[in-house]
Amino acid sequence: MIFLTTLPLFWIMISASRGGHWSAWMPASISAFEGTCVSIPCRFDFPDELRPAVVHGVWYFNSPYPKNYPPVVFKSRTQVVHESFQGRSRLLGDLGLRNCTLLLSTLSPELGGKYYFRGDLGGYNQYTFSEHSVLDIINTPNIVVPPEVVAGKEVEVSCMVPDNCPELRPELSWLGHVGLGEPTVLGRLREDEGTWVQVSLLHFVPTREANGHRLGCQAAFPNTTLQFEGYASLDVKYPPVIVEMNTSVEAIEGSQVSLLCGADSNPPPLLTWMRDGTVLREAVAESLYLELDEVTPGEDGVYACLAENAYGQDNRTVELSVMYAPWKPTVNGTWVAVEGETATIICSTQSNPDPILTIFKEKQILATVIYESQLQLELPAVSPEDDGEYWCVAENQYGQRATAFNLSVEFAPMILLESHCAAARDTVQCLCVVKSNPEPSVAFELPSRNVTVNETEREFVYSERSGLLLTSILTLRGQAQAPPRVICTSRNFYGTKSLELPFQGAHRLMWAKIGPVGAVVAFAILIAIVCYITQTRRKKNVTESSSFSAGDNPHILYSTDFRISGAPDKYESKEVSPLESH
Repeated sequence: MIFLTTLPLFWIMISASRGGHWSAWMPASISAFEGTCVSIPCRFDFPDELRPAVVHGVWYFNSPYPKNYPPVVFKSRTQVVHESFQGRSRLLGDLGLRNCTLLLSTLSPELGGKYYFRGDLGGYNQYTFSEHSVLDIINTPNIVVPPEVVAGKEVEVSCMVPDNCPELRPELSWLGHVGLGEPTVLGRLREDEGTWVQVSLLHFVPTREANGHRLGCQAAFPNTTLQFEGYASLDVKYPPVIVEMNTSVEAIEGSQVSLLCGADSNPPPLLTWMRDGTVLREAVAESLYLELDEVTPGEDGVYACLAENAYGQDNRTVELSVMYAPWKPTVNGTWVAVEGETATIICSTQSNPDPILTIFKEKQILATVIYESQLQLELPAVSPEDDGEYWCVAENQYGQRATAFNLSVEFAPMILLESHCAAARDTVQCLCVVKSNPEPSVAFELPSRNVTVNETEREFVYSERSGLLLTSILTLRGQAQAPPRVICTSRNFYGTKSLELPFQGAHRLMWAKIGPVGAVVAFAILIAIVCYITQTRRKKNVTESSSFSAGDNPHILYSTDFRISGAPDKYESKEVSPLESH
């Protein structure tokens, strides 16, 4: 403990304890700068019954026992001293007054050690005191820094140098203190054991930038070249501040990503990488990498770095954006719609960046949206033309994906204009092409014969469906007479449609070519033939029936000898029985 005083404490102790036995008081340790001097204060006592005429004394170096022949520092009887102390030692005290204070000058390192005093009262009244003083020869000031220096909290740093040389007094100054604070010199202070020190104090509020700062103190002795400097590095404690970190990172799916977090603190911080509250990696270090191998879209998101020590914490975040091609689009909405209704189709996907979404039908763009993850297509008042296959395509700079889907539009049957009948030789084929959804039923009606043939009667009708088109073919064989009227009727849940099929072929072409004059001639010939046949039948007495004969209702069969435009390539040939009346 250091305190201001002008009265040596151990002098007071000597005065209070005098009284009849051998004893001595001196500082246990004392220090001085190399090249200066030191005054070792010393007091001793002896028994009262001893009344010497003259009191002598001897100072020994490093040993209290004369028989060991220790170096003599000072000897009052002969003034003979060891060569190391010649001209460098003298007694400041008055031995008669029991003051044994010793002065050593021009100090050098080899003079550092233990000093013992021996009282010599004459004869056998000699006594070497066990009490001794240890001299420390120094060459640097002592800078005292508190054990903990925290940024933002005021601190006191002291510079202490011994001031035990009455001939040379030190002057103190601070080095490297600019910007820290102004020093306060307290002056000369006395220590507990009677030694003296010069003290200078420096008060300041440290910052994190002051950590590691080299602060110095200089002791100079006026009128000499003696200067001594001492330095101390400030160990300023401060909380972490994250100083290095990615702000945002873009990475392509499957690539490797390194996220760096660096923090400045003292002591070094505990760095922790986290995502959604889950610790991914941590270590006590100034910087910490988080390595992500073959990143996936699932690793896209915000990552946090937390830096903490005993003095505080800091945290920052970085957003990782994983770039990837669109996923296969998902299509929801209307799959089946009735003609006239509104159909809504929603196509959605996921990608980074958001894709361009497009809906196609037969290479025609129906809807598109840029940099959005969802596209909605509305088809108001759908018609049969809206039926069919659609594609939803999603693409960005990293790839393209597509999904096909079908919209089914349900509507009443429509008999297309290419439906017709054709005759050649004795065969009639009728083609009925129906567009419908769902698939309709088809029937051929022959009104003149009161006959209806359904598509289920495979002996007469061949049907084939392709998409929304149903093609039905009725084949009549043995039709030498004028071809009959044929009506095609198609029906489904939404309605019924009928059409008398027009004829194309030999019979029609013949009447068109002969014209009106030819018709009159042909009519006359026809009358003659009829009369001839009538007379012949009368001779054979053949009774005619009013019902249809086999000739009136000829056999019907499939034929591959006759083709109609739009009909299937192959038909099975099979002879069948005559149509029955319905």
